[in-house]
Amino acid sequence: MHDARLLLDPGTDAAAKLRRRGYVLDTDRLGKLVSRRSEVISEGDQARAQSKKAAADVQAAARRGEDIAELREQARQLKVRIGELEDEHRRIEAELTEFLLAVPNLPLDELPDGATEEFAEQIRAWGTPPEFDFTPLDHVDLGERSGILDLNRATKLSGPRFAVFKGAGARLERALAAFFLDIHTREHGYTEFSLPALVTRQTMTGTGQLPKFEEDLFRTGVADRELFLIPTAEVPLVNLHADEILPLEELPLRYTAHTPCFRSEAGSYGRDTRGLIRQHEFSKVELVQLVAAEKSREALEEILSHAEAPLRRLGLAYRVIKLPAGDIGFSAQITYDIEVWIPSQQTYREISSASDTGTFQTRRANIRGKGKDGKRGAVAALNASGLPIGRTLVALVEQNQRADGSIGVPEALVPYTGFTEIKPDGSVTLA
Repeated sequence: MHDARLLLDPGTDAAAKLRRRGYVLDTDRLGKLVSRRSEVISEGDQARAQSKKAAADVQAAARRGEDIAELREQARQLKVRIGELEDEHRRIEAELTEFLLAVPNLPLDELPDGATEEFAEQIRAWGTPPEFDFTPLDHVDLGERSGILDLNRATKLSGPRFAVFKGAGARLERALAAFFLDIHTREHGYTEFSLPALVTRQTMTGTGQLPKFEEDLFRTGVADRELFLIPTAEVPLVNLHADEILPLEELPLRYTAHTPCFRSEAGSYGRDTRGLIRQHEFSKVELVQLVAAEKSREALEEILSHAEAPLRRLGLAYRVIKLPAGDIGFSAQITYDIEVWIPSQQTYREISSASDTGTFQTRRANIRGKGKDGKRGAVAALNASGLPIGRTLVALVEQNQRADGSIGVPEALVPYTGFTEIKPDGSVTLA
């Protein structure tokens, strides 16, 4: 959550920065709230001082045997006024918090202008999109013909935008998760976590999913407790340290987890309705880093390279783009998208986003830092998908399909699958 004073400080140019991402900061309302809060705090301090003096006057007059009725009434009125000011202070704080929670992060100046991907800046491309001497099938036809993917039965079980994997498909899904986790834990220095998929409203608020994106979340409850299904492991991973002071000398912290993810995809109906690109439930390996705030920009380049590594091992063609200011996520100050080549669509599609949120999430989650010398230091949070299982599977089967309908398994993944190819009938060639 932002510091209201910094948003109003002309030196931060916050209103202009937010306009770049399509958000109009109501500085007039914010200024009035901040000003009135200061007035109420000052009036409250004065009233408490007067009340303390009035109480002393009552005691002194009583000791002298004087009539204290009028003094008592004055003291009572001061206490009433103090209560009124405290109530107003709570109301203003609640209104100010509600206002600030709805303000997105400030985009970095280096981002290109624009609100859609067409304004993105391509950073690099890796690999060559495969060319086929036959008409390539999409992942749905490949998966359903071989029997490793069953969308019809998934719809029967849960409705549209769910998937059932079978046999070699289920093994492939499990293999990808283990492959990703091994790379990140053994080579990139991440600590693996097993996490709850249900979290509190406060936890969702800490990373910026609430209140902005409530309609995109699945909400449930246990007994009398309100809980939300996580849309990404970023939510619990960042909030592991909510309301904590981290020793700065122990940073960076690198965390990863493989979890189910749940998204209602509100407002997206009609887009990507076929197949695995946009599902209500999917699984993903997530990467999170907590670093000293002044090192967040270099940490972003690192976490981006970590997210790219599995794609390179799998030999999947992809590109990296820097999103324009108007297209970054609510909590991000800068975002790189990794887009993998999808042969059936003849285009690149997003498979991972790597974002630096600066201190935006850590302020909301009340995560602070302190050095051995006792000096406080700001902590920044970063995240990247490393990677989603479903979208990786889409790219893998489509880029590795063959004319006979079989699907080759990249060499790096064979130790995890135990087979080198999936045949058109769903059987496999063992390694």
